[in-house]
Amino acid sequence: MKKSASLIVLILFSIFAIFPVWYILAVSFRGDNAFQVVSWALWHEGSSLDNYRTLFTSTLFPIWLRNSVLVSLAVTIIGLAVSATAAYSLSRFRTRGQGMMMVALLATQMFPATMLLLPFYILLAKLELANHFGGLLIIYTSTALPFCIWQMKSWFDTLPKELEEAALVDGCNRFQVFYRVVLPVSGPAMVITGLFQFTTAWCEYAIAAVVLQDPELYTLPVGLKSFQASMATEWGLYAAAAVLVSIPVVILFTILSRALISGLTLGSVKG
Repeated sequence: MKKSASLIVLILFSIFAIFPVWYILAVSFRGDNAFQVVSWALWHEGSSLDNYRTLFTSTLFPIWLRNSVLVSLAVTIIGLAVSATAAYSLSRFRTRGQGMMMVALLATQMFPATMLLLPFYILLAKLELANHFGGLLIIYTSTALPFCIWQMKSWFDTLPKELEEAALVDGCNRFQVFYRVVLPVSGPAMVITGLFQFTTAWCEYAIAAVVLQDPELYTLPVGLKSFQASMATEWGLYAAAAVLVSIPVVILFTILSRALISGLTLGSVKG
């Protein structure tokens, strides 16, 4: 009985989760620019791939896609490098005021990035990085680092120090220990941290809309907003673009699902 009830609940929640995806797919195949679907069929008479072709031939979507890929990858690589090294040093080296430093890092997460938009923009304007990918990278990386450092530190705290001590005895210096011993066994933590940074940069709209003013510098969320006007919205293009934007994230989560599950439980058991 309990299994049957659990199965029913799971099916209901699955339908609830699949419905928006099905609806957006149906709208993306329509050619009449209508948001309300007249049929629940995914493909029906009048459906076509014209919206997808228009995205790549008559809009700046390919440029926005390139911009989002470059920005998201750069944020992920830089963020992983900084958060991993910072977290390792906080995990292995005890210094005065370290506890206060960790609390300060955690406290920064109390303030949403949108609250800091004005000071961020003033700072970028003085550095001449407004309307520039460099400014976007600074904001995305700095706002994600506190969470990522805590995440990575939780993992490093679980690793047995005997592994590093053995490597030091064998002649490795501290950097070689970190690079050759610690990082190879930190895959789950790196995956969960990297995915967090990638998806944050990939999906973020508010900051990018303020920092970027040139349409050719737009990332995907800002570019998609341009399909929405005050009097009308190009729902077909909007839906088709939304489908394409979600594909890379779905692929990443599917490929890295096993490491993602391991990463979500990091720090729960002390070694």
